[in-house]
Amino acid sequence: MDVGKSFSYVFEDEQWLTKVLIGGLFMLASVVLVGIPFVLGYVVETLRNIMEGQAKPLPEWVDLGEKFKKGLLLAAILIVWGIPIWIIACFQAVVTTIIGDSSSAAGFVTAISCLTSIISILWSIVMALLEPAIFTRFALKPEFSSGFAFEELWRFTVDNIGNVIIAVLLSVVASVLASFGVILCGVGVFLTSFWAYLVMAHLFGQVYLQRKGGAGEELTAAL
Repeated sequence: MDVGKSFSYVFEDEQWLTKVLIGGLFMLASVVLVGIPFVLGYVVETLRNIMEGQAKPLPEWVDLGEKFKKGLLLAAILIVWGIPIWIIACFQAVVTTIIGDSSSAAGFVTAISCLTSIISILWSIVMALLEPAIFTRFALKPEFSSGFAFEELWRFTVDNIGNVIIAVLLSVVASVLASFGVILCGVGVFLTSFWAYLVMAHLFGQVYLQRKGGAGEELTAAL
């Protein structure tokens, strides 16, 4: 994988500053949730362009309605995938509330807390590893059902697990680097966070382009 390209390709676009500034504004609007669909929609279109091998994949900020629609669908998919974590958290809260501060049950509460935390962490890891498959499949076919083709998503992930792990870990690195944007009076973090999303898109696109075992072909054929 061309890691350097993922972190630098944004700046190769002649209009990168304008595109990132607009993306940063939508990231700012994401504080009240309004901007999230627009950001995700832009990321999906960028990813699709990367998967098609376009040299300068950053799309223009046009057709905002289409971007919003795609982003909203993808957000809904990710929310559904995250439901198990919410259920686990609610279960832990209910158990803790019912038992209360009873010293005799302190050990049980601690055990439940540890168990639910472990399950939540494991599920979060599964979600993270499946994200490249979810994003690329959705980019190919932006429909709600694309996020739940379990067999295809799992096969794509397993067949390309090496690149998937690299892409996920480097996406985390990009997010950590983006957090330093807070130094720029706090506003810069919205710009760098948007950049981190674009880095993730390129990494996921590379996973698709370098797919192994015919998984990518099967993924495409399934559309």
